[in-house]
Amino acid sequence: MNVSWKKYMKVGLVHFMAFPQVLKGTGPILETLQSVLTDNFFDVVEITTIKDPEVRAKAKKMLSSSKITVTYGSQPVQLVNKLNLNSFDPNERSDALNRCLCCVDEAIEMGAKGVAFLSGVDPGPEKRSQATDLLVESFNQICAHASSKSDLGVVLETFDFDIDKKALIGPNVDAVQFSERVRKNHSNFGLMLDLSHLPLQRETTEQALGNVRNHLVHAHMGNCVMKDKSHPAYGDQHPRFGIEGGENDVSEVVEYIRTLMKIGYLQENQPRILSFEVKPLADEASEIVVANAKRTLCEAWELV
Repeated sequence: MNVSWKKYMKVGLVHFMAFPQVLKGTGPILETLQSVLTDNFFDVVEITTIKDPEVRAKAKKMLSSSKITVTYGSQPVQLVNKLNLNSFDPNERSDALNRCLCCVDEAIEMGAKGVAFLSGVDPGPEKRSQATDLLVESFNQICAHASSKSDLGVVLETFDFDIDKKALIGPNVDAVQFSERVRKNHSNFGLMLDLSHLPLQRETTEQALGNVRNHLVHAHMGNCVMKDKSHPAYGDQHPRFGIEGGENDVSEVVEYIRTLMKIGYLQENQPRILSFEVKPLADEASEIVVANAKRTLCEAWELV
């Protein structure tokens, strides 16, 4: 492309994955956040919970000063605490819902424009319909809570269903049916897809994005490893682009961007969020993995 990608997209970074030491709401949050906010490559930063109120207040001031778009990911809170919004145990589901409502409140506090979640685990084909009903009920409450307080968007991210997260949602066809049910009552709801997850979901880019085209409100791009179970990044670990044994590199990013344009998610002069979700391996530096992602997009954009 001969025009700037800023005409088409707001490039973001999932802060808590690029710097996994802050994923649980502690650690060098302010220092790592500053490194993102001072990099004008990024127009979006995706944060998660920040446990210390004083640190949260300082982070909020930094965000508001940076002229950057903020979104909030509740997925770490759900995964770390094993929160299941479609649990058959009413007490367990209620606890998950209450924790997720707190995430909504924190997202609003931090000035986020959207808050993302994932479904609970897939209970298997015999109980899948019942679990989906429970998940719809949970999201109806989350969406109602969000709309009663702000214009915050509520997002469900789709995940693998049998490899790593083993999530109820799950296949993107199921995600669309789920979204249609929630949207009957809540216009502030939509879906998020991640290039990293498509191989794990055994879906092509064309299939996945074609299915969700009318429900997609947020997009991620990254990589995964799924053929070698002994690989340190096997499963949903978001390794750097081009890692040996991985599924995604420049050509896959090119196809992803082209398809996002084809379905109308990315349109000239109407830039929408497209964020990197990449995570360093134990022996890698976050800054190098982020630089890898930036170089990958630069190369891909030339070929779009």
